[in-house]
Amino acid sequence: MPRVVGDTGATRLAQSKIRRRHRAKVIGRSAVAFLAVMSLALTGVVWGYLRSVEGGFDQIAALDTESDDIIDAGGQLGDETYLIIGTDTRAGASGEIGAGTVEDAEGARADTVMLVNIPADRSRVVAVSFPRDLDVERPICQGWDNDAGKYTSETFPAASGDKLNATYALGGPKCLVKVIQKMSGLKIGHFVGMDFAGFERMVDTVGGVNVCSPGPIEDGILGTVLASGGTQMLDGRTALNYVRARHVEAEGNGDYGRITRQQKFLSALLRSALSNQVLLNPSKLNGFINAFTSDTFVENIDTKSLVTLGRSLQNVDAGAVTFLTVPTDGTNDWGNEIPRTDEIKSLFQAIIDDDPLPGEEREDTAPSSTSSTTTAPTSSTPPAATSVEAMSAYNVSVDVSNASGIAGQAATIADSLAAYGFQISTVGNFSAATGLANAQASATVVRYAAGYEAEAVTVASSIPGAVLVLAPSMGDMIEVVVGSNFAGTVVAPADPGTILAANPTSVDTSTSTALPADIASVNAGDTTCD
Repeated sequence: MPRVVGDTGATRLAQSKIRRRHRAKVIGRSAVAFLAVMSLALTGVVWGYLRSVEGGFDQIAALDTESDDIIDAGGQLGDETYLIIGTDTRAGASGEIGAGTVEDAEGARADTVMLVNIPADRSRVVAVSFPRDLDVERPICQGWDNDAGKYTSETFPAASGDKLNATYALGGPKCLVKVIQKMSGLKIGHFVGMDFAGFERMVDTVGGVNVCSPGPIEDGILGTVLASGGTQMLDGRTALNYVRARHVEAEGNGDYGRITRQQKFLSALLRSALSNQVLLNPSKLNGFINAFTSDTFVENIDTKSLVTLGRSLQNVDAGAVTFLTVPTDGTNDWGNEIPRTDEIKSLFQAIIDDDPLPGEEREDTAPSSTSSTTTAPTSSTPPAATSVEAMSAYNVSVDVSNASGIAGQAATIADSLAAYGFQISTVGNFSAATGLANAQASATVVRYAAGYEAEAVTVASSIPGAVLVLAPSMGDMIEVVVGSNFAGTVVAPADPGTILAANPTSVDTSTSTALPADIASVNAGDTTCD
């Protein structure tokens, strides 16, 4: 039968409901279209703003991403590693804010050096601080003119016994990157440098930063930094002195008290910068970005990469941001901090492997490269046996690691070895790049690198049944790995000069990753005040 066009056959009430649903659908589609257009418009505005800001970055050559010093470059694929430095320069704006005068100290030094690693899965952030007076080997470096911000035609030869901050003073960003990259094995893909004036401006822009000090801070050069202890808001000028002070008698540890304050301050600054008070305040956010771009010199830093990185870190809790300090062992005759090279190597190997770190609090700890395999250390055909003379135990430094599965075995053998004069460096559980932490093994082994056969056989002569394993990664250290067959017997080592056979049973190509027990750490999520 013929029907009227538009007649659904429904009642008036039903037709009314159909019309309301249709209007709602149209409104919904219109709203989505409006939001889409607004999003595009806002994206264009923000992107245009960021593009305009990008011109404020002062680009400088610093990186060496193809360096042979990079360890396991394939394993670091997707990681982001930044070298961030704060320079001590007395010229220009920095001199005007009380940093000192050019007559006090010419040029610039790397007053603060921090290496920041963010793994590919963005599960955590690790920042490692380096003491400014750390004893380092300086490579051949091209000269650096800090005032002009460019390299010179002068070349400085390689040298040992140099202070870390002096490498920057002579060779600038390139030289410093080479030193840190060699020490860490990390692929440094980004460089950021900032002077005193830029730091002060950034703090003032976010409205100051709340920090906790256990007591007043009196510096022998800067004077009164904080008149009292407790939690207090620091403006830019006070904050600058707070992170610079390194002659605080009450702390009694020179640069290390300052490093701890810097780490706690950056934790607080991070919480402030990521708070809604900054992110949702266009004026503060604009000022923060402008201060960052106008007072920094960088390489491989642009707005797109920063925005992308920021988005990828949105779900990272402050507890997963950990600050560490490279371990050292006192000072030498030149006042340089002596690096504990093997433990520093272990620390950065753990970072590369994404292993758990001291002070770290991750809710969902990502599986490390060592946690899913029980493969024994890689071995190959050992070299032919040689004969060497035993040494004095007092000249042999030893790490002792437990792989027996029995608690306390490492401490037991370490005490016994120390009683015979061996110098015990560290005691802990055994962990290797291709094995398990707390891995169980039957044989007790003495691990050593080529050239240290005499030290190794001297140690092995004290442990009946111990076997030698050539391990190139050991460097100048000897490691005793206590196996389940250890009977608890340690005897006097062979007399110095005794001819002993250096007969390794295998070659271990894995890397020891036992972390030092006393490594200093600060967690960014820790807001306690004590």
